[in-house]
Amino acid sequence: MTKHIPFNKPYLTGLETEAINEAWSTGVLAGHGAFTRKCQSWVESKTGCSKALLTHSCTAALEMAALLLDIQPGDEVIMPSYTFVSTANAFVLRGGVPVFVDIREDTLNLDERLIEAAITPRTKAIVPVHYAGVSCEMNEILAIAKKYQIGVVEDAAQGVMASYKGRALGSMGDLAAFSFHETKNIISGHGGALLINNEQFIERAEVLWIKGTNRSQFLRGEVNKYTWQDVGSSFLPGEVTAAFLWAQMQEAKKITTERLRLWDQYHSLLEPFEANGLLRRPIVPTGCEHNAHMYYALLRRDIDRSRVLASMKAEGVHAVFHYVPLHSSPAGKRLGRSSGGFKVTDAQSSKIVRLPLWIGLGDEDQARVVATLGRTLTS
Repeated sequence: MTKHIPFNKPYLTGLETEAINEAWSTGVLAGHGAFTRKCQSWVESKTGCSKALLTHSCTAALEMAALLLDIQPGDEVIMPSYTFVSTANAFVLRGGVPVFVDIREDTLNLDERLIEAAITPRTKAIVPVHYAGVSCEMNEILAIAKKYQIGVVEDAAQGVMASYKGRALGSMGDLAAFSFHETKNIISGHGGALLINNEQFIERAEVLWIKGTNRSQFLRGEVNKYTWQDVGSSFLPGEVTAAFLWAQMQEAKKITTERLRLWDQYHSLLEPFEANGLLRRPIVPTGCEHNAHMYYALLRRDIDRSRVLASMKAEGVHAVFHYVPLHSSPAGKRLGRSSGGFKVTDAQSSKIVRLPLWIGLGDEDQARVVATLGRTLTS
């Protein structure tokens, strides 16, 4: 029987069980314990953000960002159409209007040249999404935000251990969000983090984080009891989740190094296919240090992607497409607004094929993935 090569396979460092047992022994399982604090300190140390708060998902972190920016009904938030639904939903839940903008042809990131045309008096924030762990052009985006005095929320779901011109992704916007979903590089099943770089948000963020109470201040001995202070929700994860994540964080450098090796190998193996005009490989601009979150190829326009994916699946190789652009989705049409055209978004989203990339993928596996893709492209 032909070996099946899955698209993703969650990686275990081997330290998870010990960490979970240690968390269990403390008797603190509901969260906000020692492992939560360790994980938050790790994020702060690795990125240089002023404060990190562990959350049960990246979606939760984005929802906290919308609350902190005080998004009100009718407020507009600029973002790429080519992103996951959580980027938009977090602001729609507060009555905000996502304003969709086209992406760059090279990185598939928000096209910074189109942002100013999308700004109106209702614009409250810009949400750059660092696709595939490759940074948006943050210097330009931050300059626009400063000019118009609007907030920046980095959707760095895919950006852990990546950087832009020496600055960690997640460290540049007023706020940012990480994901530790099982499909990401550093995982905890579900999980995320809110990164706060604008210190004016720290105090309120801690209150929102724990159901709108000042329990964080109480635990630090700053108040003698905690009470309901503000709106909020249960955004923090359980301590077992935090313990699992801590085990992953201890191996973050090793994980990133191995993923980069696999990425580089794909890049080399696919060079002849790009030279023959069958596909285009990912582009990483100068100054961007990526984290090998994914490896994708953009097929030549006349190649039927559905046929390619079906043929690869029939041969036991699970390659996949990615987002359906939000501007063309039912909810996006109903709840959002489009700024300009989406020539690049529509073209690139219809051609992208993401290849299996996970630690444990062998050299023979990668060679087979590429050979299988090559047969489907030329048949």
